[in-house]
Amino acid sequence: MKLGVIADDFTGASDIALTLSEGGMRSAQYVGIPDGPAEAGTEAGIVGLKSRTVPVDEAVEKSLKACGWLLEQGCEQIVFKICSTFDSTDDGNIGPVASALAGRLDETSVLVCPAFPENGRTVYEGHLFVKDNLLSESGMQNHPLTPMRDPDLRRVLARQTDWPVTHVPISTVREGADAIASGLSRAGKAMIIADAIRNEDLVEIGGAAKDRKLIVGGSGIALGLPGNFGARSDGGRWTGLGGKAVVLSGSCSTTTRGQVEKYLSVAPSREIAVADLMKEQLSLQELVEWVLQQDMPPLVYSSADPETVAAAQREFGKAESSESVERLFSDLAAALSQSGVTRIVVAGGETSGAVVSGLQAETLEIGPRIAPGVPALKVCGRGLALALKSGNFGGPDFFSEALSVLEGRA
Repeated sequence: MKLGVIADDFTGASDIALTLSEGGMRSAQYVGIPDGPAEAGTEAGIVGLKSRTVPVDEAVEKSLKACGWLLEQGCEQIVFKICSTFDSTDDGNIGPVASALAGRLDETSVLVCPAFPENGRTVYEGHLFVKDNLLSESGMQNHPLTPMRDPDLRRVLARQTDWPVTHVPISTVREGADAIASGLSRAGKAMIIADAIRNEDLVEIGGAAKDRKLIVGGSGIALGLPGNFGARSDGGRWTGLGGKAVVLSGSCSTTTRGQVEKYLSVAPSREIAVADLMKEQLSLQELVEWVLQQDMPPLVYSSADPETVAAAQREFGKAESSESVERLFSDLAAALSQSGVTRIVVAGGETSGAVVSGLQAETLEIGPRIAPGVPALKVCGRGLALALKSGNFGGPDFFSEALSVLEGRA
């Protein structure tokens, strides 16, 4: 194995796995830290963790263990994959995990760039934009777990680490990989935010990071990495799966709520209310039976608007509300898989983590892209195909498109 990735959630893991696979690296995605060695011939290993919103100490511990396993497989470089909207709080977990990994790898300067232009995430003058809006005006300011209210990544990161935080401006990035590398070398001990507006910028940043032991960023940072290892894209094959399917949506992002509204117009649906879960007024078995009775893939969702989410959190508690929804989706996915469902489309990073945990999936095969940042996936050794979508990814018809790709019809 040449390149190791530690992803702070499961949708992020499949996101960067797609980028590396399309870049020509033989990639494998792991759900948690494997117990044994990687399969021979694997060039990029992506360890998906559910560490984005756990306590800082737990996130650091899990990430260091994942790093240790990847180094044992022979990895020459580690990428700490974070969300392209830099999802975190002032306590972490990006800064603390990056600092701990840098210490483990004896790295003194850490390149940081969450940009993903294909999905509208760009960094300019150290500020993160989502399309034409600052991060703080993009809807992410209402995220129920990691509200992002400051678009200046230098300030955000400085609140999470005692490392100095510096900046590589777009003017330097446009001078190419050598100029970027020179800027990184001059920075000394620092976390270094790099501007990136186009895919070409990320390719140059990837080239500049060739000799770095640690990189922190979104999946876009991986655009320039396969070439450092001599990889070249050669395409791939995908055989879809027919049979029963379901869409599970726990994301409350603006994008996902729009996708939910669109799919509601063509498919049967069931909305999950937090109050029903907390008061134990929902039967898992009845929900499973309802899904199996539908003639077309139904939608089960808890993608409420910010006001509804806030009201539930006030009544039942922030952590308790989120955990109840995740537990439901975890149990539901497991029960549906055992009942013969072969395709599951999931919206939301935390929801995806709950689903793959419930499915007890260990290794995922990377298939074709469904949308930027979202590949089709198969659970190795089982007749089960998945799509794990970050909340803000995909177009209005994502759910229908994902079901088609998983079936092999697109």
